[in-house]
Amino acid sequence: MSLAGSFLDIRPLRTSPVFRRLLIGRTVSVLGGFMTMVTVMYQVWDRTHSTAWTGAVGLAQALPLVGFGLFAGAWADRADRRRVFLTATVGQAVCSLALAVQGFTGHVPVAGVLLLVAVQSAFGALGAPAAGVFLPRLLPKDQVAAGLALQQVTAQSMMLLGPALAGVLLGWFGIGVCYLLDALSFGLAFYGAFGLPPLPPEGTPGRPGLRGALDGLRFLAGHRVVRGALITDLAATVLSFPVSLFPLVNAERFGDDPRTLGLFLSALAVGGVAATALSGPLTRLARPGPVMLCASAGWGAALVLFGLSTSPWMGLALLVLAGAADATAVVARSTIVQTRTPDALLGRVTAAEQIVGQAGPSLGNVRGGLLAGWTSGATALVAGGALCVLAVAGVATTTPELRDRKTPATEPAVS
Repeated sequence: MSLAGSFLDIRPLRTSPVFRRLLIGRTVSVLGGFMTMVTVMYQVWDRTHSTAWTGAVGLAQALPLVGFGLFAGAWADRADRRRVFLTATVGQAVCSLALAVQGFTGHVPVAGVLLLVAVQSAFGALGAPAAGVFLPRLLPKDQVAAGLALQQVTAQSMMLLGPALAGVLLGWFGIGVCYLLDALSFGLAFYGAFGLPPLPPEGTPGRPGLRGALDGLRFLAGHRVVRGALITDLAATVLSFPVSLFPLVNAERFGDDPRTLGLFLSALAVGGVAATALSGPLTRLARPGPVMLCASAGWGAALVLFGLSTSPWMGLALLVLAGAADATAVVARSTIVQTRTPDALLGRVTAAEQIVGQAGPSLGNVRGGLLAGWTSGATALVAGGALCVLAVAGVATTTPELRDRKTPATEPAVS
């Protein structure tokens, strides 16, 4: 393979002007989202100096996604996904404008700020299932994985840039300007999607409300490949997500140096960016199942070694490997979901994937914290990583379709 073939597959950028606009809008919007995340945390802490209130920020973001996600997916599977996404984007922009107004005036109580965050998160839960259909409908099937990798590398890059940029802008201009910039970023996201053709569901539209949501869950229960992909993600997050353990492991193994602690999360992001930048061979391989299984097992193994490491530099290198494995698994899992799910169900399945992605790390942080309280941070890391590897091996053993390149595109749901 040529050197160019080792890098990120950029065919979707060359072949689809609509995808280019979508990616630009999405990238700027993700940047604004990370800036708002930091700004909300800063504002709440500045007003309350309470970790309970700063913890409530995460709840305000997560609860609407978990509670509203499947119903939003059912709605997206009955409507023009383009229109649903544009509506959600406008709603998110209005919430950011309201946050900017309160940021400039300073008269809204903290509970009101969290309410605005929750409403914005609900609009995000509405837009994400609609956006889940864009790539399979806009790109040839053999380019969907490449499109997802492009989305992943830009998101990881914004994860590195957004918080740092927010810190600088908060120091220079204050919270109102940061919120206002986020509102403007949604304008680019709106522009990126405005040129899409109408995207109604293909086939029979889903049933409304609870019945439609239950239809989506029945499909997940009956489709072994998609179900296995989401179970693998839960294994990698619920059993081994390490972030809550970083301060304790830093104190136990690395002298409680704040500089080391600050590099832990950055190392995960650096690994993610590097892996997606070099993802061309894997996305062209057209075998997302084996790639996902190997990457998820690699994530767990890297965390086991990190828990055993006593060298800060070796620890950071292992976290880079873990971040690379995680990003690779995310791209492969999303490829499975978007290419194996019938279009009429894709909104609901994307919503379920989003819920798993949101709830899994939160539960994993709780699991890690409880186990570390009974044992130690290093023990919790090693045990979690080992359990992740065992769980992934179990999925691979019980779901041979994930190991097979020739898995059928769709399977009937179990009634």
